[in-house]
Amino acid sequence: AQPGALESLLAPVRTAARTSGLLREMLESRRLFRPCAWDARTALRFLRDAPQFEAAGLEVATAALWRGAPPRVKVRAAFGPAAPGAGLSARSLLGFSAELSLDGEPLTPDERAALFASDGMVRLRGRWVAADPEKLRALLERWREAERLARGDGVGLLDGLRLLAGAARGGALAEAAADPDSELAAEGAFADALRGLSDPAALPPPRLPEALRRTLRPYQQTGVRFLCAASRLGLGVCLADDMGLGKTLQTLAFLCAAKAEGALERAPALLVAPATLLANWHAEARRFTPDLRIATLHPAALGPDGWRRAKEDPAAALRGVDLALTTYGLLARTPALAEAEWSVAVADEAQNAKNPGSRQSRALRALHAPRRVALTGTPVENRLGELWSLFDFLDRGLLGTQKKFVEFAKSLGDDLTPLRRLVRPFLLRRLKTDKALLPDLPDKTERTVHCGLSPKQVALYERCAEDLGRALSEPGVGTTDEGRRGLVLKFLPRFKQICNHPSQFLGDGEFAPADSGKFRALAELCEELAARQERVLVFTQFREMTEPLRTFLHDLFGRDGLVLHGGTPVKERAALVARFQAPDGPPFFVLSLKAAGTGLNLTAASHVVHFDRWWNPAVEDQASDRAYRIGQKRNVLVHKFVCRGTLEERIDELIAGKRELARALLGPGGGAEKLLSDMSAAELRALVALDPAAAPVG
Repeated sequence: AQPGALESLLAPVRTAARTSGLLREMLESRRLFRPCAWDARTALRFLRDAPQFEAAGLEVATAALWRGAPPRVKVRAAFGPAAPGAGLSARSLLGFSAELSLDGEPLTPDERAALFASDGMVRLRGRWVAADPEKLRALLERWREAERLARGDGVGLLDGLRLLAGAARGGALAEAAADPDSELAAEGAFADALRGLSDPAALPPPRLPEALRRTLRPYQQTGVRFLCAASRLGLGVCLADDMGLGKTLQTLAFLCAAKAEGALERAPALLVAPATLLANWHAEARRFTPDLRIATLHPAALGPDGWRRAKEDPAAALRGVDLALTTYGLLARTPALAEAEWSVAVADEAQNAKNPGSRQSRALRALHAPRRVALTGTPVENRLGELWSLFDFLDRGLLGTQKKFVEFAKSLGDDLTPLRRLVRPFLLRRLKTDKALLPDLPDKTERTVHCGLSPKQVALYERCAEDLGRALSEPGVGTTDEGRRGLVLKFLPRFKQICNHPSQFLGDGEFAPADSGKFRALAELCEELAARQERVLVFTQFREMTEPLRTFLHDLFGRDGLVLHGGTPVKERAALVARFQAPDGPPFFVLSLKAAGTGLNLTAASHVVHFDRWWNPAVEDQASDRAYRIGQKRNVLVHKFVCRGTLEERIDELIAGKRELARALLGPGGGAEKLLSDMSAAELRALVALDPAAAPVG
């Protein structure tokens, strides 16, 4: 042999010996170079280390009885209704039993005896099986001890769900469930309920009028089955469909089915929605479910005297009513609504109550209703705490207290699997991008429009950046988190106003088109749209920008358009939508993002412009989906305006990564203010500094 040949041959063996204790022992004792006869325990060590050998470049040959990881005996704990043959509801108690199993099948007495007599390897059902008899014996005893402790009080349904999801914390059951040799399963009515919520398409259809059944698309019928199944169990659920998939219609169909089953006889259902959407709900109900008797609990609908009487005696105002509609603001300000009894509570655009400390959120969570439904395309926008607020309304206790949930979420790190498993049965999420769902829906394309700055904008921007720099240098301001957070909230709107138009920042009312790069970009786009007779939605977060934009667009299109913002009376909003949707409707609609970003159906437009950015992708997506929804026949193009070389461009890049938080769990989400608040003073200065090369003077 050539010099060094043996060393070269042994190199991968030495590499594998660094991680394999067995191979290291064999190499040091020289037993590696002699034939060996092993007992079962040593053979098990070898087989478990086989992947490390292969990673080091060694070839491992094993008997055909062993392929990959060995099958393992586990302790299987099966949870089901505490009383045999009992049904299931939110108040049900679960019992459980624990036994040794292989591939989910219980071991026979003879197999258990063989396993406990083995020393790590045992032949069961024609296969070699890995086992640690002493550990399994101890784990089985832990489960049986927990079973004895729980036998008196049972295990609550929500506790059982947390255990199955791997999200339980503390206690004998949680410790036993966390062991890798434990395997948890649902059985009986518990398993049936979880199967139904996880695969609602397989559930039997509810009682619905024939015309309504024909109207519902197949995926919408699945959504109604999901809502009905959860309602019968007394569990709260979230219909988290993408914007435009028809959550309104599915909810009305569910309420129609609930009425047919007698669930609305004792008390009416309450639906809480943003004020903008009340007219839409009333119109959709009149169109699709005319048998539902509806009352709108709002001063604009009842008049001052009628609203006063409704607050004084809600029961009288709701006599003979199936569904009452009101707003989040009124719910928070009207104790009579919160104190009344409701058969079902529905929260539309439930992200409006995402802040658990807000009056709206507290009022919603305090409602008296055994059945609860949340409707939102964005269950999580910025942070996981919003998920707690949602589920404290739907199924109080599922995610524990707010403090316990924060601790639990931190313990998960980047692996959200236990939390995802826990909430999955209570969330039905479908996306418009799923062509199997809506094969006839056209495409949506997003583009970022990079706008230059006018000389006036450059001067104002640089002055504002200098002002921020000086403020960050002040003692006790730029050096504290609270101080920087206050400066972000103060200066971010100023920079946005300057990027929109100098006149918005200065308040001089002039709005000369030549003074704004965004006005120039909007002119280039809308001149082309006017020539093609295509219509556009223009969103801004600033109410004061709506009229200047309307005037500017009127000159471009040669026709007037529409405006909707927070000051638009609720009773006029539905008429504005109808005018825009008409075949000869106006060419443009200027809308404030907060007032009109959800619920409205504006499919007459095939272009959407975000003139300034909310810096929350979930909110912007909802606004874009006013045009991109069922009924849209053309491709939708979304134009997002960003000024080059400014903090707008840099935030656009920063915020892209924030979509991953919500996407990891449910769908798109994000936000900017917290991102900026977490930055140091130096980072903030760099963020707002104007890049002259990237921001050419217009």
